[in-house]
Amino acid sequence: MNLPQFYVDDIITRALKEDINYVDVASDYLIPESQRDEAYFIAKADGVLCGLSVALRTFELLDNTFEAKIYKQDGDKVQKGDLIAEFSGKTVLLLKGERTALNLLQHMSGIATATAKAVELVEGTNAQITDTRKTLPGMRALQKYAVVCGGGKNHRFNLSDGAMLKDNHIDAGGGITNAVAALRGKLGHMVKIEVETRNLDEVHEAVAAGADIIMLDNMPNDMMREAVTIIGGKAKTEASGGITLETLAEVAKTGVDIISLGALTHSVQAFDISMRMKK
Repeated sequence: MNLPQFYVDDIITRALKEDINYVDVASDYLIPESQRDEAYFIAKADGVLCGLSVALRTFELLDNTFEAKIYKQDGDKVQKGDLIAEFSGKTVLLLKGERTALNLLQHMSGIATATAKAVELVEGTNAQITDTRKTLPGMRALQKYAVVCGGGKNHRFNLSDGAMLKDNHIDAGGGITNAVAALRGKLGHMVKIEVETRNLDEVHEAVAAGADIIMLDNMPNDMMREAVTIIGGKAKTEASGGITLETLAEVAKTGVDIISLGALTHSVQAFDISMRMKK
């Protein structure tokens, strides 16, 4: 998964503008403009690395003399104490870019690490781990890239990627049957319809309406297991809502095809990585 450089640069530039403004009152007044130093990224925990190229690009945008040696790649498992990359550049610009680079690297690595844990918990089952659209504004592409680095799959990137009929759509659109029929008459052949269901009656209706994917929303495991039997392969099944790493394995055993986890992006813990200047 390769993100367009102009897209990544725009995210980094906006973050740098937010942080640097027009002067760094510590670095600019303390360090001579001509001074150069070497620094490095080091892992402070065990996990999955993601966002290294984004972090290093932060310094490249500030300093056209910046150079780096890379020892780990996105998607690599790292352990506490592992050297991730060494780099050199103008000291003042290394200091100015440090927090922005680490914010991106730690956040993306946190997502990749959490995703890898989730993927490991469902090994041996039919279930695939996916993200959701519960992402931080402006960060969606980076967050979804991080999910892929962790071994997960991406759900919709935006509202154009598929028609998901959630409870409010269904209530406003006259019920599952009416809503699916209305969309079928207007959507192109490439667009799939997913229907959110809250009980087994709605599951039966979604199957009869011809939904491509049926979401089993906040259902207990026994009900999900019965829903998978009712659907019987006529549609893809997606479990969603309130699923945690503690409950994930049991949800996967219900036989669902997809488990979507908003927590992978909206409340993930940052992965501990430090930047240190060489003395």
